[in-house]
Amino acid sequence: QVQLVESGGGLVQPGGSLRLSCRASGFFVSRYDMSWYRQAPGKERELVAAITSDGDGGITKYADSVKGRFTISKDNAKNTVYLQMNSLKPEDTAVYYCNADLRRALKSEYVRGVYWGQGTQVTVSS
Repeated sequence: QVQLVESGGGLVQPGGSLRLSCRASGFFVSRYDMSWYRQAPGKERELVAAITSDGDGGITKYADSVKGRFTISKDNAKNTVYLQMNSLKPEDTAVYYCNADLRRALKSEYVRGVYWGQGTQVTVSS
């Protein structure tokens, strides 16, 4: 069974840092595209950062609003994806969601589809 579990959210002052973790089960994060999204109150969910599968080079991309401050990475041995967030701003306040794109999986593997974690709250405030 595919499962994504986020952790690491919390309350932090502007300029502070947090590291979010996304522990995956039921598939290998190295083999698929992984990403982080966020959704603030009254706003639509937006892509924050993404990393391609190891086969596609592990290429990263970021939203302009977080470029230079956030870093997405993964630890294949732990089957976990991370989002390191530095120099946090109040506008970064949102629920952050881990996403896994398994649409390239074979039907016979019974994991084909797109999966989301439950979300973790990040609040940046003084």
